[in-house]
This record gives sequence, structure tokens and C-alpha cells, in this order.
Amino acid sequence: MEFVIISGLSGAGKSRAASVMEDMGFFCVDNLPAPLIPKFAELGMGGNGEYDRVVLVTDIRSGTNFDSLFQALDGLRAMHCEYRILFMDASDQVIIRRYKESRRNHPLAEECSSLEEAIALERKMLAPLKERADKVIDTSNLSTRALRGELLRMFSRDPAERSMEVRVLSFGFKHGIPAEADLVFDVRFLPNPYYVAELRPLTGLDAGVRDYALSSPQSQEFLEKLTDFVTYLLPRYVEEGKASLVIAVGCTGGHHRSVAVTHALAESIRKLNYPVSESHRDLGRV
Repeated sequence: MEFVIISGLSGAGKSRAASVMEDMGFFCVDNLPAPLIPKFAELGMGGNGEYDRVVLVTDIRSGTNFDSLFQALDGLRAMHCEYRILFMDASDQVIIRRYKESRRNHPLAEECSSLEEAIALERKMLAPLKERADKVIDTSNLSTRALRGELLRMFSRDPAERSMEVRVLSFGFKHGIPAEADLVFDVRFLPNPYYVAELRPLTGLDAGVRDYALSSPQSQEFLEKLTDFVTYLLPRYVEEGKASLVIAVGCTGGHHRSVAVTHALAESIRKLNYPVSESHRDLGRV
């Protein structure tokens, strides 16, 4: 059984983290009373797999004394139920801004004279739990997408989920730039097979067209620089937490040069062990 305790400061992203992990197949429970945690684990360990991956969100709403929680966690150890504590943190300034944007009240607002005082008190109260955390994630400068990427790398069982999916597609500018494209490259400066009679009815998937479009020194230099550029970008997008990346390569009609470059680029990305798909939007259009 995989048991994860999510805790942390109010406004630091506990709900976002739980939602991401729910999408990953975890059964999520919010604010379960501490004495019931071992009972819930017992249910999961004795079941048919329905509760073999569980996320429990606990925070200041459970009270100011974490002794009962620590006793419950010790109970999990005694049951040989391993668990991890994920603590969500953020700077005071970011938490204040998030509360102002959401117009929600801090859970300790009634006990304090200001939001700053409430945050300081909560930090003090949660300090013992933070000390026991297996992982602390500071979301101050972390987008939702980046948080998702971090959690996937930590908890996903599917290697494909932990890597960014790359889609490389060709298109013709005369039919419009694909709306889903993240990166767009224009290859209309490459030698154009359209003006060679025997190559015109063929496509960039045919060897003759590929050789004509990509064999010149100019084309080879471009492909080398493009591959280097994309190779540099891919891990940066992964670090940012991007789940998928669409690279669009365009020529005039989407039949020859863009198709050849797309095919070559997809092959290069595949060698880098990223999940990659290749498609040619305008191959059948006139």
C-alpha cells in the first residue's frame, strides 16, 4: 500500500497537489481525523486493491496538537504500512497575495489580528510536522503545470507519465498555423521540390524529396542547429512541468519540405528517449 500524507501551510497548494495525485490514481481523503488513519490503512491493506494508493490531506484544521497524528503514523509503521509526508510551503508574501486574490479567510483568522500573524502562527504550529516531512515543495514560484511535473516524477508508476510527450507535425502556411503549436519553425527557405516535375507529386516521406530538400549544405546546417536547439529546450520544458509539447514545422503547402524536416526531427527526438509522435496535417490537401 502506498500512503502519502499531504500537509503544509494554508494557501501553499495542498488542494492542487491532491487533485494532481487523484488524477494519478490515488484515492484522496481530506481532513480525516488522525485516530482513523490506521483504521483506513487497515481497510486498504486488507482490500482488493481499491485503496492501495491513498493520499491523506491534513492541516491546521485538524487542531493544534499533532500528537494524535504522530501516534497514528507510528501505528502505520507498526502495521508495516510505509508512508511519506509531503509538506507544501510558500513564502509569506505569496500566501498573502493568494488569500487576497481568493478573498478567503485564513483558518486562524479569528485567533489573530492580521493575516501576517495568522501565517506566522500556522508556521509555528506546523513546524514539528515539517521536520518529519520526506519532501518539502515550495510553491512560491511554481506553476500548476510545474507542480504536476514534480509530483509525477515523485509518485507516478508509469514511466511515460514522468516524461513529456512530444508531438511533431508538419503543415502548410497557406492553410494556417496550427492553433495547438507551442513552437513553430518556417522551412520555406529550403530547396523546394515542388519545382522539380518528377518530385512534385511525391511527399517529404519519399526518399527523393527528402534527399532534394535536406541534402544541401544549407539544409544540413539548419537541421543540425534545429536539432541542437530542440535538444536544449526539451529538458527545460520537462523541468517546468510541461506534460506535452507540440512542435510545428511549416512550408508553403505542407507536402514536401515541412514533411521531410518533421520526419527527421521526430527521429532525432525519438533517439533522446522522449515519447514522440509524428503527424502531417496538410499532406492530403491541395
